Amino acid sequence: MSTVSMAPVDAPTDAFGTPLIEATGLVPGVHILIKDETRYASGSHKEPAARAVVARAVAEGRTEVVVATCGNYGRAMAMACRAAGMTCTVVLPTGWSDGGEFMRAAGARVHLVEGSYEDAVDESRRLAQAPGAVDGNVDGPYVNAVLAGHGVVVAALRAALDEPPAQLWIPVGNGTTVIAVHRRLRELGWPTVLQGVCSAGNNPVVTSWPGPYRMLPPDAVTTTDHNQPLVNWHALQGPEAMAAISDTGGAVHGVDDDQLQRARESLAGHGAYPTTAGAVALAGLLARAEAPGGLSAGTHVVLLSGR
Repeated sequence: MSTVSMAPVDAPTDAFGTPLIEATGLVPGVHILIKDETRYASGSHKEPAARAVVARAVAEGRTEVVVATCGNYGRAMAMACRAAGMTCTVVLPTGWSDGGEFMRAAGARVHLVEGSYEDAVDESRRLAQAPGAVDGNVDGPYVNAVLAGHGVVVAALRAALDEPPAQLWIPVGNGTTVIAVHRRLRELGWPTVLQGVCSAGNNPVVTSWPGPYRMLPPDAVTTTDHNQPLVNWHALQGPEAMAAISDTGGAVHGVDDDQLQRARESLAGHGAYPTTAGAVALAGLLARAEAPGGLSAGTHVVLLSGR
């Protein structure tokens, strides 16, 4: 396989704005590529999805996009709306992310709510009923735009690689990115296996795997400074994400905070600096590498999700 080999610290970006980094020696004897989606201006892999939602909203004559967020989607949407001259309203749980500072600086209106991400979703749907506004959440009326945006990462891999990667390690939250990537893989006829990773015990896709999907009790999840963006008691598109992963022959993996921190630290030598939660996909790969049987042969691509 011929790949785009890039310098570890100042890797040039591809046509989609993010680099593909050769992670030589990360796991001895295993070919690992790091797709650093944190290099978008918003620092979030959700930026292409936010751009797609805003484009759709503009085309329909909307004046405001309203979303709930743990941080990443809100930052991406704030910047996408600013670029289009559109109002952005973000609903964020109190105490999460940076309290909305980045989003406010990007021109967004930030509403803080007590409770969980799911509470923020409920409030965002209420606010989206205002005249000219639209629900921009990942399972809202623009879901197809969201999925098209998240599928951009597969187009980037296709442009950079001579053949499909054997496995793609990807974060699991609401399940949206997994669904989008699976669709694009099937459109291309790629046999790539999807491996989903999230915070152990704090996401129903992880706790339900291999199924059936069951929501967690709201008080069953534990939020920390390290896992915060990964915590859901209800994954909005969880069942579909589980079906997508199963269709590829992959699995869902849970990792703890120590594993998240170790994964983040291991990336510094390769010029990648995600948040601890942003390194979750790599944490899953490293945990699998240490398990009986280790990693399978072929190229493993790891998606970093936020900084």
